[in-house]
Amino acid sequence: MTDPGDVPPEILDRLRPVCLGLPETYEEPAWVGTRWRIRKRTFAHVTTVGPDHQAARAAASDEPICVLTFRSPGDEIAGLLAGGHPFFKPDWGADVVGMVLDDRTDWDEVGELLTESYCVRAPKKLAALVDRPAEPSGPGQPSGSSGAGRHMLPG
Repeated sequence: MTDPGDVPPEILDRLRPVCLGLPETYEEPAWVGTRWRIRKRTFAHVTTVGPDHQAARAAASDEPICVLTFRSPGDEIAGLLAGGHPFFKPDWGADVVGMVLDDRTDWDEVGELLTESYCVRAPKKLAALVDRPAEPSGPGQPSGSSGAGRHMLPG
């Protein structure tokens, strides 16, 4: 990595198929790092941050780390944050969640979270084209993160 915000190519190679496989999405450079958008709305942003960033402090890292930020429905945010690492709450955006990407990253879960983030930001007609998991069976029950069912439709 040569500049602040640079993302390792192997991480971009993991994120691109998921993000660009969703209807009408595109990738562009962000102020730092890379972001994916649906129309003019960002649904995912990945960057590398230094040890002074809140994510690095939360991960107790004194080295630069790669972080992904995405949108999440309000009822799922508390569940993600309750488990601690790799999740953290950025200082901005009520529905924004951050995730440290490292050797322990569950890439199936990342795919699910990015698909959900897309659906939070996309117009309803486009979100309806995406295969999503069934709603939880009752109030207060967390949605599943088994990796099953959260895949986008081809197209």
